[in-house]
Amino acid sequence: MTHYIFNKLFSLLFFVFLLPGCNNPAPKNQGDTRISKIDSLKQAGFEIIDLHAHLKGGLTMEQLLEHSQKTGIKYGVAANCGVGFPVQNDSDLNKYYNSVKDYPVYHGMQAEGREWVNAFSPDTIALFDYVFTDALTYFDNKGRRTRLWMKDEVFVEDADSFMNYYVNQIVEILNNEPVNIYVNPTFLPEIIREKYDELWTEERMRKVIDALKENNIALEINARYKIPSAEFIKKAKEFDVKFTLGTNNGANDLGYLEYSLQMIEECRLEPGDFWKPKK
Repeated sequence: MTHYIFNKLFSLLFFVFLLPGCNNPAPKNQGDTRISKIDSLKQAGFEIIDLHAHLKGGLTMEQLLEHSQKTGIKYGVAANCGVGFPVQNDSDLNKYYNSVKDYPVYHGMQAEGREWVNAFSPDTIALFDYVFTDALTYFDNKGRRTRLWMKDEVFVEDADSFMNYYVNQIVEILNNEPVNIYVNPTFLPEIIREKYDELWTEERMRKVIDALKENNIALEINARYKIPSAEFIKKAKEFDVKFTLGTNNGANDLGYLEYSLQMIEECRLEPGDFWKPKK
């Protein structure tokens, strides 16, 4: 009887140890190709940092940090600062900073609209690790305040005329506003978005790239809008413009930076091509 029990036990143990994975548990992220991609880039020397995250749509800092732990993405969290946004003056900005300063993330300020430069003092701005802006809000050639993501505030009578004015606005912003990163770059309003490759000509790309280089401003590779194009990124790299990665989440879904990571490979970017705050 003892011999029978011993043989059964031996057979059971032999079967168990031969089962695939029993002795060697599956890697933590096996099966999630998005996280595997992040892991492989980190092993190649890249720091995967999303510097364009917001606490929106109910997203809490604790949830963001949990997502960071799960994915391996580091984060920079920014407040929206400007006319008509949650943070409109030094008092608001100080209050926001004190509410987040102890969390282990980079702390950013998204400068909204063109009025922001007069709304906040240099001392308060200096509390943050970095400042970024886009060119989605400006006054058009008829003095109308334009927000390019709002359909009823976009006026395109002629696409080329619109683009010439828009590019000049981008260059003026990059030349005159004290920011570290240009985000949502090359964004086009929905009415002309399908003509992206046609409207972002070589000359227009070069004007923006020259302004980025001259002012030492990094170019965001934006995962939400999937911009700029690979062609724009490759040209920017030729002129030693630095890059950042950004989600610009509109709700509580931070995502996995898929487009941004795709562009790293497609455009053959290297770890040294990226800018990060000096915190």
